[in-house]
Amino acid sequence: MALLKKSVCLWIALAACLIALPCAYAQPQEPDEFATLVDELATGSLSKRGKTVDAIAATGHERAQAVLHALLQGSLQTTRSTPKQVVIETTNDVYVLAANGESVAAKALGRTKRIPIHNKLRSQIKTLMAQMNLSAVDAGVRQRAVEQMISDGVDSDSIELLQTLQSKESNTDVRDAMTAAIALAQLESSSAETRLTAVKILRGSLYPEVRGPLEAIAKHDSERSIRVEAQRSLDSIDGKLKMFRLGENIFFGLSLGSVLLLSAIGLAITFGVMGVINMAHGELMMIGAYTTWVIQQAFPNHIEYSLFMAIPAAFVVSGLVGIAIERGVIQFLYGRPLETLLATFGISLILQQAARSIFSPLNRAVSLPEWMSGSLQINPAFSITFNRLYILLFGLMVFFALLAVLKKTSLGLKVRAVSQNRPMARAVGVRASWVDAMTFGLGSGVAGIAGVALSQLTNVGPNLGQAYIIDSFMVVVFGGVGNLWGTLVSAMSLGVINKFMEPFAGAVLAKVLILVLLILFIQKKPKGLFPQKGRAAAD
Repeated sequence: MALLKKSVCLWIALAACLIALPCAYAQPQEPDEFATLVDELATGSLSKRGKTVDAIAATGHERAQAVLHALLQGSLQTTRSTPKQVVIETTNDVYVLAANGESVAAKALGRTKRIPIHNKLRSQIKTLMAQMNLSAVDAGVRQRAVEQMISDGVDSDSIELLQTLQSKESNTDVRDAMTAAIALAQLESSSAETRLTAVKILRGSLYPEVRGPLEAIAKHDSERSIRVEAQRSLDSIDGKLKMFRLGENIFFGLSLGSVLLLSAIGLAITFGVMGVINMAHGELMMIGAYTTWVIQQAFPNHIEYSLFMAIPAAFVVSGLVGIAIERGVIQFLYGRPLETLLATFGISLILQQAARSIFSPLNRAVSLPEWMSGSLQINPAFSITFNRLYILLFGLMVFFALLAVLKKTSLGLKVRAVSQNRPMARAVGVRASWVDAMTFGLGSGVAGIAGVALSQLTNVGPNLGQAYIIDSFMVVVFGGVGNLWGTLVSAMSLGVINKFMEPFAGAVLAKVLILVLLILFIQKKPKGLFPQKGRAAAD
């Protein structure tokens, strides 16, 4: 009985398949509309091609913009063989099928020819692409589309499109950009009232394309009231540009100050606590930078995370080298600062030569992670580069972490005790020699972390540290030997002053002037901005 049931079920399934098979052949799958339209670009007259372009844009297909952009740029081509294929020319003898984006070798396609267009069709494509971008969900895409229209020039069709979309736009920045684009186009109006309104709208606009037309109106417009209003708009723009240039100088000064802070903060510990003039401090930064490069070479597929691995590694490597220097040389020279200067200078030469022998004298480039690339665009006149912003934040994080170590840990308590009164610290049982080694290692480790940051700003080479050692001593002396808060204030102050002096005096002369001013300041306050406090601080 069970066998009979199975046979009946099998026959029923077979009959259903036989019934469905003719239906499948009777209703063939319709061809893809987008692919059909793309193929039509290779045939017909230019007027028909214009209708096809409109139809492609109307499909809303994800590849519509890529195809239209390729047609506009002249990289959309068709094969000479039959059936014809529409492809997009790329680099390295590789083509992309326009309809689906699949890569095809040039040899497999044979000879190709460019699909021609004329100026009217170019204008049509630009308008369609702008319309697609202006209707995008992402506000950033809409913003870039309007800015591109401002850069390329706004025609009458674009004005109507912008005016239609402006009332529906919810994003304030995009709406303001649309207003500026419309006003910029209306500057060429024959109506004096329209030009006057446009000039008033553009008052304070920071788009670079605005200045030229406003200057032309301020000089040559037939209406005096419009010329006066245009000059007022230009003055308003100049005032805003000065303000943002000031902000830009302050930011770049603070970013330079963060580099000085990172390079000097480790020196502030060793110089302030131990009284050692460490001329090898720059080479400890170099070791941290080379550590970053080695980690990137060891993990080439993890560039985005290499910095997070390099920070602790550079701290440990540079710290161990610093402890070895202290135990091997420095501990025999305490109380003789000039001899420590000569000894550490010799060590710096040894470390430089070791770097040349191991890594060669050539500079090594450390790759910048993608999340540190690019810039944060505040407005058309002011942007902040991500790498300098992150280094500024990183420098402050290192500063406050080091401050917490010195204020909240047992090591920090002993370091402060030894720095303020070494004999009394020894009298109460503090092992000063151990504290000296750990302090020198801590300062050297922080120098290694500074090298990680410097590797993101410049190439890594044997002479990397030499460019920052003098500046580091200047920061420490100006802020007050051994005072971390003084180091912070000093680094940021010198960074900002240097950036404000560079446009007038040049990079080299600015450093010379700062050095002269610092010498004059030290004559008045030998202990710096924030002198060390304690019974033995004056020793």
